[in-house]
Amino acid sequence: MSEVQDYQSRLSDPASRKFETFSYLPEMDSDAIRKQVEYIVSKGWNPAIEHTEPENAFDHYWYMWKLPMFGETDVDRILNETEMCHKANPSHHVRLIGYDNYKQSQGANMVIYRAPR
Repeated sequence: MSEVQDYQSRLSDPASRKFETFSYLPEMDSDAIRKQVEYIVSKGWNPAIEHTEPENAFDHYWYMWKLPMFGETDVDRILNETEMCHKANPSHHVRLIGYDNYKQSQGANMVIYRAPR
């Protein structure tokens, strides 16, 4: 069995902090983000966008960008909203959520824009 790697994520080092599964991977480019939005739409989940200051990412609620986009299936419209949130809050982390109506939980949750370090 291969060695398990310890990710040196520490609260005292903001640059090392991890937020969710995708944060252990290289940052997503626009094509990868589009594929995630397409997946959320294909599952029939309701997309929502949230943002917060990096220092509040762990111990505060994130701010909701507008209301969840109930029933929205236009991928370009969802991407446009994520970009508008990012432009309006350039020093914040922005995450995309896919709410699953049937399980009444989040089916997807990922940080798609990170604040500059």
